[in-house]
Amino acid sequence: MAKRILLDVDTGIDDSLAILYLLASPDAELVGIAATAGNVPAPQVAANTLAILDLADADDIEVALGAAEPLAIPLRTTEDTHGPQGLGYAQLPASPRPLSDRSAAQMWVDQVRAHPGELTGLCTGPLTNLALALRLEPNLPLLLDRLVIMGGAFNHPGNTTPTNEWNIHVDPEAAKEVFDAFSAVPPGRRPVVCALDITETIEMRPDHLVALAEAARSTPPELVNEDFDTEWRSAATNPVIAYLTDAIRFYFDFHHSYDLGYLAHVHDPFAAAVALDPGLAVTKPATVDVELTGRLTRATTVADWAGMWGREPNADIVIGTEPGIFFDRMITRVGALARRLDMEHRSDMEHRR
Repeated sequence: MAKRILLDVDTGIDDSLAILYLLASPDAELVGIAATAGNVPAPQVAANTLAILDLADADDIEVALGAAEPLAIPLRTTEDTHGPQGLGYAQLPASPRPLSDRSAAQMWVDQVRAHPGELTGLCTGPLTNLALALRLEPNLPLLLDRLVIMGGAFNHPGNTTPTNEWNIHVDPEAAKEVFDAFSAVPPGRRPVVCALDITETIEMRPDHLVALAEAARSTPPELVNEDFDTEWRSAATNPVIAYLTDAIRFYFDFHHSYDLGYLAHVHDPFAAAVALDPGLAVTKPATVDVELTGRLTRATTVADWAGMWGREPNADIVIGTEPGIFFDRMITRVGALARRLDMEHRSDMEHRR
């Protein structure tokens, strides 16, 4: 039976691939999407999310706008990583569809109350909306089936400061409220945390884009590299493949500019895959807290692996996976979705003639 997923995103490049992965997965039912300020401001996140849903012909999924600012600090965005609008070099038409009448936090609350024990929450951006939802419904941790978080860094360098990861960095107060709220849940309800320790091993490369195009039967094959001009745009016949090529090529360029290789760490689709199939990940329980006062370490996620604090574990941290299995699954699923959408579009155009 398909898992019911409530998704909370700050839709940049890898969030958009996570959305497409979920839409391409027969074992997922996407019941709603909350837009969180993070990679770009919340209104742009919502616009990007609607545009991706339109691209995938999934315009029946509710998108709710989240808070404009983190709980206690000014918003910091990262257009240098994800592009001026958050989607790299890609440009999608603005969606004509309106946003939900309810806030993102209220959507969280309404959904878990309406479907107790049935929803998997998946957060691939800052945790602002979820923290606000917890203030409205303190029982939310027990109403969810499971929570999966992309965020944090434990035995690994940060990607925003030497010790912290972007999603936690944007709203550390929200992250602390979330981890604190899950301190009393039973082991089977602990959040699964996909931190940089693992997500930076999920390295997407140009040949993965070629494989996606082949799976979608899109032409021409386009093997991008660091010598491509920033003005170059994909000529792929398949709209989803053209979008992904232009979006992810920006991500490749960003990583290359920091001497990380011509690749992209696709954190968010991996978290989506784990939400659907926890068997993709090896986890270890720990008590997680978030540093809020350190001059050099603010927003750092700290894991007590050995029980030194005398507190029960409140998270299952992913410590191992096989990236190849994820990429095979992602290419198969998203490639098939892209092919099906293109065939349906071509069929519709033929009928109109």
